Amino acid sequence: MNVKIDSRKIEKGDTFVALRGIDHDGHAYIRQAIENGAAKIICEEGSYEVETCIVEDTRAYLVNYLKDTYYDKISKLKLIGITGTNGKTTSAFLLHQMLNKLGRKCGYIGTIGFYVGEKIRSLANTTPDIYDLYAILLQCLSLGCEYVVMEVSSQGLANHRVETLQFDYAVFTNLTQDHLDFHKTMERYALAKQELFRMLKPSGKAIINYDDSYKHYFLLEENENVTFGFTGGDFNVALDAADKEHTEFSVQCPAFTQNFSTNLIGTYNIYNLMASVVILTLEQFDSATIAQAAAALTLPKGRTECIHTGNNLIMVDYAHTPDAMSKVLTAARALTSGSIYVVFGCTGERDRDKRAKMSAIACKHADYVIMTHDDPHYEDQAQIYHDMTSGLSYDNYEIVHDRKDAIRKGISLLDTDEISLILGKGHEEFIVCRDKRIPFNDMNVARQCLSERRTPTAARICQSA
Repeated sequence: MNVKIDSRKIEKGDTFVALRGIDHDGHAYIRQAIENGAAKIICEEGSYEVETCIVEDTRAYLVNYLKDTYYDKISKLKLIGITGTNGKTTSAFLLHQMLNKLGRKCGYIGTIGFYVGEKIRSLANTTPDIYDLYAILLQCLSLGCEYVVMEVSSQGLANHRVETLQFDYAVFTNLTQDHLDFHKTMERYALAKQELFRMLKPSGKAIINYDDSYKHYFLLEENENVTFGFTGGDFNVALDAADKEHTEFSVQCPAFTQNFSTNLIGTYNIYNLMASVVILTLEQFDSATIAQAAAALTLPKGRTECIHTGNNLIMVDYAHTPDAMSKVLTAARALTSGSIYVVFGCTGERDRDKRAKMSAIACKHADYVIMTHDDPHYEDQAQIYHDMTSGLSYDNYEIVHDRKDAIRKGISLLDTDEISLILGKGHEEFIVCRDKRIPFNDMNVARQCLSERRTPTAARICQSA
């Protein structure tokens, strides 16, 4: 695209659109854009030596330009939007993976980056802004994609990042407490996500978790709704068996009754997989083919990512809400008769109300809890710990300030048929503290600590260094 919003990426002959944002005003970079070769400036004020077009709202101009110029092209893609508090990443990534397995080229856009089969690049936001989104969708077309599945966040919807797009499928996973620092109330949070279900193509379908208490926000009368769940729905699920290696379940719907065996563990991952089962059925794949594709899947990094060590299990998961933590702990309890240890922290400058709730859930359902830091941002870590332990009626916890030491402690406690859960950061590669991004990945650290445990001499050298 020769219309650009980043002055640093301007090349000779490009048009620069000066957008006003929360942190930056593109008008401040017009001079740099011209120096880099911009031949035309779209702005809200000012006069420049190159062709200048003054508009009332540069964002509205950009959105209309993208729609008028490119929407006919990207409308050829079958676009699948997935929203919900928990499970967006896993649901979207599984569907992306299964479609590619079945020979239908599919792109993925979301928290862990932009993929077409393999990862192409990381993204700044779960749901990119509209300019970047159009660029990615055009790239998907150029790579031969038929489908694109994308995570659609509540902030992305509230900030109009997906405006002008229409979806073939909209999926609702669940709604639980999160982002109330942004939305203020659960109703406003639900209504923000509801907007996705008003963006369906005339032939589009809404896929909704029947078991979620907020489902009525998404069962819009004007849509063709398809539901799934364990307690009811068009696609009714029954759990048959589960262990540390796999899960067996069955699905009954008007078209078929089918048994599934998958390497995914945890009931919440069956919910995540069901979006794929429903959509692939609606896309005319037969149930046996879907079951075969579901048998061996790769979860996205940091989502129920496991290390088996003897008969113990170390699990890294992105769970950073009370509901997600509860679900991970419930799944872990079903997998072991031994002790469960939890390592987790809470993010700074985010919903403070959920901190004590998460601590109570961890302490109630785990045998021992190690509280540590997550991403404090600019908030005082002492305040975060205070919120996490305020009113806590349990004493089966300790605070370990260094996250690596906390992970090491959680692994060191493992004995026989036990599980160590490392929660909250999942796939993330940094700890964000003030203006610093400190390299850190939970799975990498867990593997290092496990290696130290297996070789005590090396561990002593490491700890004394």
